[in-house]
Order: sequence, then structure tokens, then C-alpha cells
Amino acid sequence: MTILVTGGRGAIARAVTTGLTAAGQDVRIASREPADLGPTAIAYDPADPAPALEGVSQVFLYADPESAPAFVAAADAAGVKQVVLLSSLSAACGPDDPHARTERIIASGGYATTRMQPGAFMSNAKFWAYQVRATGQIRLPYLDAEEAPIHEQDIADAVLQVLLDGPGHGHDDRAYPLTGPESMTRRRQIALVTETTGVPIEAVDLTPDEARAEMPMRDVGQRETLFAYWASRVGTPHPIEPGVELLTGHTARPFTTWLTDNPGLFG
Repeated sequence: MTILVTGGRGAIARAVTTGLTAAGQDVRIASREPADLGPTAIAYDPADPAPALEGVSQVFLYADPESAPAFVAAADAAGVKQVVLLSSLSAACGPDDPHARTERIIASGGYATTRMQPGAFMSNAKFWAYQVRATGQIRLPYLDAEEAPIHEQDIADAVLQVLLDGPGHGHDDRAYPLTGPESMTRRRQIALVTETTGVPIEAVDLTPDEARAEMPMRDVGQRETLFAYWASRVGTPHPIEPGVELLTGHTARPFTTWLTDNPGLFG
């Protein structure tokens, strides 16, 4: 049977697709914009996922609360057996968190569900690159907030193992929190960028009001929730979750590996 990989343009979906293909699986890549993703790629409309799900037995799913009900109905009608949902550690923050709401909806289907809950992505550092090239600075609030960022390949490796194991192999109705191997401040991450790449960077710790002026976001509530979370993590080491090693048998990759895997990003 066929495995559907949604969000096909994303780094995690691409890595999952590569792994499934190498394992000899029949993979169908789905994206809102499938051009240039290969001959097996198809268009995916979250509001009407039924065409993409025809003949599919397993799904790696990117979803949100708005599109989740349509997916559940279409997946049940198509006879899908397993869904591996890319969620977030924030799902543990309370029932109103968007990821928690999505998890509840997706888990209501008649298939086996596994929720992958990564924390901060190492790839978030890509958003710093323009500042570094333009100013030699990284300007952020709460530079001393602790997080345990994870390499996107580790997330993909964990997803791949669950899909290859399939439903009925101990992953059904489980959530796997995933983090990188080390709790570190973003100030430390910035120092590691310089140590690894040789690019000198000035870390500028913005006040919340300065950050509001420099970091406009369409969803003000989301920004304030993010700021509150960062504030809560100052001086508090982030718990390290064993999900990557539990599922894959290897330890999670450090931030220096991610930097080596993305050469030339900072100049």
C-alpha cells in the first residue's frame, strides 16, 4: 500500500520521503504546490484531502485545527490504517493550544494515531542569517531563555521508524516528545555559530518593547504567548526528552552538526 507524505516541500517531509524511498516503500508526496517535487507528487488541498488519500494506507501529516476534521472524514472513508501527526511540545501547554486541539481531532479517527511532539527546531536559526549578513548582529528578546533545539533530520528519523513499523507495533495512540541533546540559551547558540563558522556576531538582547517594534507579527496574541514562554524559560534548563534515541537507536544530533550540515548560511 501507499504512504502519503503531506507538506512535501518541508525539510522534514523531504527527509521522510527519502527514507521511505530508500526502504522500498511506495510513497506519494503531497503539497499545495507539487511542482518540481517529482513525478509522484500530487496537489493536496487540506479542505478536500479525499483525492490525495485514495489507495493510501499510512500518512505523515501536517495539519491544523481548521483542516483536521476534513482529514479525519476523508481518511476514514479511504480506509487509512495509520496517521503519524507532526505536532509540537506546546500541545502539553493546555487544551486550547492549537496543536493540542489538532491532536484531539486527528485522534478521533478510526485509524491508529501517533503524535510526534518536537520542541524548538534548530532550523529556526535560518531566520537569523539575514540579520547577520546585513548588520553582523542577531537581535532578539530573552537571549538567556533555555531551549533544547532539535535537528529536523532527527524528527524525520523518528517519523520514519514509526511508519516503517506500521500500526499495531507499540506506537498506536502514543505521543513522543522530541528534543535535541542539550539545553542551551540562544546566547549560547549564537556563540556556537561563531565558533563553528568563524563568522563574528554581536548578540543584542532586546527588551520586550524593543522586540515588539522590531518583530511585527500579524497575530499579536501569538507573539505575546511566545514572549511569555521565552520569559518563563530564562534561567530554567529545558528538559531533555529521550524520544529520538528511543525510536531510532541513535542519540540526537547536536547544534554544531546542524551548522555543519548548513554551510555558508551566515556568510
